[in-house]
Amino acid sequence: MNTSLDFEAFADSLMSNLKVAPPQRVGTVVRVVGMTLEAKGLIAPVGSLCSITSEGHGDFHAEVIGFDNETLYLMPFSDPVGVHPGTHVRLLSMTAKAELGDAQLGRVLDGLGRPLDGKPMPLADRTLGLQGLIINPMERGEIIEALDVGIKTINGLLTLGRGQRIGLMAGSGVGKSVLLGMMSKYTEADVVVIGLIGERGREVKEFISNSLGRQGLEKSIVIASPANESPVLRLRATLLAHLVAEYWRDQGKNVLLLVDSITRVAHAQREIGLAVGEPPTSKGYPPSVFALIPRLIERAGVGRNGHGSITAIYTVLAEGDDRADPIVDIARASLDGQVMLSRRLADAAMYPAIDLEGSVSRITDQIVSTDWLKRANRFRRLWTLYQQNKDLIQIGAYEQGSNPEIDEAIQKRASLEAFMTQGSTERFTVQQTEQLLSGIV
Repeated sequence: MNTSLDFEAFADSLMSNLKVAPPQRVGTVVRVVGMTLEAKGLIAPVGSLCSITSEGHGDFHAEVIGFDNETLYLMPFSDPVGVHPGTHVRLLSMTAKAELGDAQLGRVLDGLGRPLDGKPMPLADRTLGLQGLIINPMERGEIIEALDVGIKTINGLLTLGRGQRIGLMAGSGVGKSVLLGMMSKYTEADVVVIGLIGERGREVKEFISNSLGRQGLEKSIVIASPANESPVLRLRATLLAHLVAEYWRDQGKNVLLLVDSITRVAHAQREIGLAVGEPPTSKGYPPSVFALIPRLIERAGVGRNGHGSITAIYTVLAEGDDRADPIVDIARASLDGQVMLSRRLADAAMYPAIDLEGSVSRITDQIVSTDWLKRANRFRRLWTLYQQNKDLIQIGAYEQGSNPEIDEAIQKRASLEAFMTQGSTERFTVQQTEQLLSGIV
């Protein structure tokens, strides 16, 4: 059932009953300012999809991102080559929608759902609006089950729950993509949805070939929108990734949603917001960015009455390793925990370079036993004590016997570091992790 077309027919019928003129579906371009086209003679709501006729270059699509009286602001999906005053603009759809289907499993798609892997267009089962449907918070299921992600540091010390939303926060070049690929392959999930938003085009193929691999791609759907694409297309790819995850969740599946990165999504929304005249605030981000991120995050979680779940992992790029970045702050406040990656550990070739001092899972105490929680907290304390006193210990300024806990941390340093280190081809189950943790603490 095509709900978007039904909505448009209903809207036209309602306007007719109220004796309101139906929307005008054809207009002309009157001005081009930066990445924005201004059109008149066309009436359409924000989010509408339009087609623009470019002489000698074919048609291209654009999205309505704002309006001022009778002037519409449109942002094209590609460079507006060949546009001139009087170029025709035609309304295609009043709602942002996407086609979904089981045939998308194992495929690589762009922000409009078109194939990037050279295969035919996947068959669609349904057409839904990109914004999704809001679930009443009182109808959401609770997070009661631990999720095995195959990484012992996270399984043992930062245990995640099925339906949790967590941030993977790091600067550039500290192993974020490799860790993301490990989680996509080793996590116990029925379907994995991966949104590669705003990254370098070269990294898309590298991630699929090296980090994800054939085994990981079989149960995955990859939505890719590189940095060279229009900001509206990058934002559509993000919304499509969430919509695909919701489609599988509503079938009762346990979905793992990976978005790399939420910072690039914020950059895309910043470009759109500034183009329509929003005032810049912290670090140039307009207010719409700080409204978008929590709205995206709230689309993940346990489904209605526990029917299916979306466990979401968002990578957050801490530019210049700045943990006070506004996007890091809003993500930390909206998510159910964060895994911080440390450049210091990465420089020491300790991968995954998880910094326990800045990492936390806010629901670990709800899904693990009391004994497990005590061992995890004890491990974290020994690890942190050693890191805090590492310089004194290495130069010989620390005197053995001064602090029994530091003495224990020194004694168990090799075991602690071995637990924190894991190769990209290794997988540790929850049971294996529990045995290793019990042997150390």
